[in-house]
Amino acid sequence: MTDVPRRVVALVPARSGSRRIEGKNVRPLRGHPLIAYTISAARRSKAFDDVVVSTDDEDTAAIARSYGASVPFLRPADLATDTSPDIDWLRHALAALRSTGQQVDAFAILRPTSPLRPAASIARAVQALLADPGADSLRAVQRVSEHPGKMWVLEGSGERMSPLLDDGGAQPPWHSTPYQALPPVFVQNASLEVAWARTVDEGDSIAGQEIRPWVSESYDGFDLNHESDWLLLERLLDLGLANLEEPDLVPEGTPAHTPTER
Repeated sequence: MTDVPRRVVALVPARSGSRRIEGKNVRPLRGHPLIAYTISAARRSKAFDDVVVSTDDEDTAAIARSYGASVPFLRPADLATDTSPDIDWLRHALAALRSTGQQVDAFAILRPTSPLRPAASIARAVQALLADPGADSLRAVQRVSEHPGKMWVLEGSGERMSPLLDDGGAQPPWHSTPYQALPPVFVQNASLEVAWARTVDEGDSIAGQEIRPWVSESYDGFDLNHESDWLLLERLLDLGLANLEEPDLVPEGTPAHTPTER
């Protein structure tokens, strides 16, 4: 592992105009706007030289700053639609930061919709990528609850179906095999992605080709996409099955960057 200092930034995407959960990024959750939990976790992880929020909304920017994030630019409206690919706002964010003379060697995408992701997990994930220069990126994944070996594709008019996956003639076939006996399969979640900036600069990609897995623990990967998810989160918190790390308001004038432990 090289001793050359590398500058790592946390990028928190927070566009306005969410359709499935209205105003989700700033919607109150246990006394704080949702985005506050991700900003605070990023700062407390001490893994970043800066915690930057990419938003198209002035109100969201003000809230982000009050919890210690920097918002040195606003995202253009055409990069903040519900069909805008991540690579577009990411290119914009990196270019905007570099235009002010900031070096960015690696970045983490931390979405506000994963408020249960603790600071310690963020720190370990960033360190895992920095210790693996052969990897292009690291992405959070979790074991699937519904195995693709038990999924089907309807054929023709829909009167017949065939397995989605080729099980190679396994006996018994995967669709008749207990879940516990099937090959482990993982699905990505939205809790964190960490990547070298070269994946964007050289490959025009967020992930690159060499992707390191980061297996989420417990509810780290819980993601808020629908109102039913919000209700479930509230229930998990009420029952003490999940915990939120209380965020802190940051006094005006406090630097947005935090000391790194690398």
